[in-house]
Amino acid sequence: MVIVLYFLLLGFLFIGAVLFIILKKIIINTAAMAAVMAFGIVTQGVLLNFFGMTFFMGSFGKILSIADLALWLAFLVSIGMTIFKGEFKRLHYANPINRFGIGTWVAGTSICGIMFFRQFGAGAEAQALAILNAGLWAVYIWISIRGFKELGAAPFGRQTHGVLLLTTVSTQSLVLLFNTVFNEVPVFLNAALIFTGLLLYIISAWFILKRYAVRGWNLAKDWNNTNCIFHGALSISGLAMFKSGLIAGSAAMWFWLAVFLVFMIVEAIEIIRLAWRIRMYGLKEGIFTYDVTQWSRIFTFAMFFTFTFFIESPLQAAILNTAIWIILLLLVIEVYLSADSLRRKHLKIPAAFRKETSV
Repeated sequence: MVIVLYFLLLGFLFIGAVLFIILKKIIINTAAMAAVMAFGIVTQGVLLNFFGMTFFMGSFGKILSIADLALWLAFLVSIGMTIFKGEFKRLHYANPINRFGIGTWVAGTSICGIMFFRQFGAGAEAQALAILNAGLWAVYIWISIRGFKELGAAPFGRQTHGVLLLTTVSTQSLVLLFNTVFNEVPVFLNAALIFTGLLLYIISAWFILKRYAVRGWNLAKDWNNTNCIFHGALSISGLAMFKSGLIAGSAAMWFWLAVFLVFMIVEAIEIIRLAWRIRMYGLKEGIFTYDVTQWSRIFTFAMFFTFTFFIESPLQAAILNTAIWIILLLLVIEVYLSADSLRRKHLKIPAAFRKETSV
């Protein structure tokens, strides 16, 4: 009976979200699934790991999962509507940088598949979703490879940012999904996917760092929110290697230390950028203006938290006890900014490749 009520709630939220999107005439950004990724990893990787599966947290986790699943389904309907209207290519594919945002569709589906399996015991359904998601991932990687070629020969290359690293995030999310919903995953498949993800990380990082290796760019204006995926992509890679059994013990510890170092470097840059943006634009415009790419920060922080949760280190307790409140604060702020944008009817969500106006 309880499971029926949960799915009735899912249907109610899904229909409400779809009607809201239609009535508000909201154009869903290609990378908007980052919100699904963020909610999913905060629920499954942060809250349920930190507070444990008590009766309250178990029920609360199911409700949050249902809300996230409803959002995911509504976004899928919105994407389907762009295909029906013949606008898919213009909105999601035409710009070679923006199309990398399709990686959020893969990663968002992965986290929803994991929640569907863990929270509601879906077996065959989650496995079918995993297979379909693998097909989407294959198409996305093919699109991304073409995108890399275009970036190497076009002015767009000077606008590259962390969205390229979604190639790694989507690949490693597939590893986590497979190792959750299937009893046994072949070692060679895990290894092939993980090393493919790491190779894509190297290629993406080269394009991004090449952009910032020249003079003439401004930290406040030209450093993108999505660059925090530098450490987020490594965190999910480490988690995928650990969960698949590819690394353990000291090897996992050393990889975590490397991720921690990248995290500290990137977030130090972000703190400097924060100060510069407040100085240039003021508090409201500098940091408290909604942008869809801000969800990437919540996702990357939550992913680093989740990876840290499974790797024993002298810093583990301090990081987890501090990060939990930072992540929740960031999530509350982002939900407020999103709701404020919807209230103001500003929300034709800005394209991922557009110059950002917020942190």
